[in-house]
Amino acid sequence: MEMDENLKHLMQQLGAAINESLTESVAVSEALADLRDAGYDIFLLLEATIGFNHRPEELGAGANLPALESGDLVLNAQDAKFLKSLRITLDRNADPSSKRD
Repeated sequence: MEMDENLKHLMQQLGAAINESLTESVAVSEALADLRDAGYDIFLLLEATIGFNHRPEELGAGANLPALESGDLVLNAQDAKFLKSLRITLDRNADPSSKRD
């Protein structure tokens, strides 16, 4: 799947912003200096996973998603995987008034 030029540009812009925020961070600079002062050579490798889905035209950049009515929560496979990674499970048959300890 090829990305269009606009998406490539936006992703490069995001990468540059992340890099700039790290290089200009006083806290990061101080932590690196502390490591150097302690006698360590430092290399920093950061990996970011960035996911995105293209919104349908009718939901433009400034549009609000429709409010969900009680019980209308819809999850996709990515949502379920994320919740599972947090050890959160959804039991559709559970009584919402009951509380687990």
